[in-house]
Amino acid sequence: MSDADRERVVRQLNAAVGEGRITLAEFEERVAGVLASRTFGEVEPFLADLPQPPAPPVRDVIELKSMASTLNRSGAWTVPRRLVVRNSAGSVKLDFTDAVITYPVVEIHLDVLAGTTVLVLPLGATVDAGEVHTMAGSLKIRQQIGEHGGDVHFVVTGRQRMGDLVVRHQYRFWHWRW
Repeated sequence: MSDADRERVVRQLNAAVGEGRITLAEFEERVAGVLASRTFGEVEPFLADLPQPPAPPVRDVIELKSMASTLNRSGAWTVPRRLVVRNSAGSVKLDFTDAVITYPVVEIHLDVLAGTTVLVLPLGATVDAGEVHTMAGSLKIRQQIGEHGGDVHFVVTGRQRMGDLVVRHQYRFWHWRW
């Protein structure tokens, strides 16, 4: 959870105290808890009894394009059913750890040239990357992906040329995550 995410939650709590939904003492207690939180799961109890803003509609297919630059998605982003990733001469990192995933199967189609692609899956997710064509690079699946039988299955297809495709879980050390 980033500082910007915490600030967004504090603004929501500030609006709730302004509307009279919670008392000032409850506000101070909840803000202290939010600022101490490290994950979105730890924040949920502080917002559970407050009305939530309507969720944006989930698009079925999203195409991410980049050329000679980094393409990065992380935090609480909404994942479509199908992602099409096109990147030339740059790196790609898609972190699904804190993402909002509403589909049981997420398809990722890669067309990456001269760059490394890193997919960071949530714990328990499964992956099928057997349809990825690699050239002058390799496919690396780190750790035991899917050993806990999670709710989400990722299907990766396409081409990864002159760079590696790395599929892994989030690395953690003390309070750092990457």
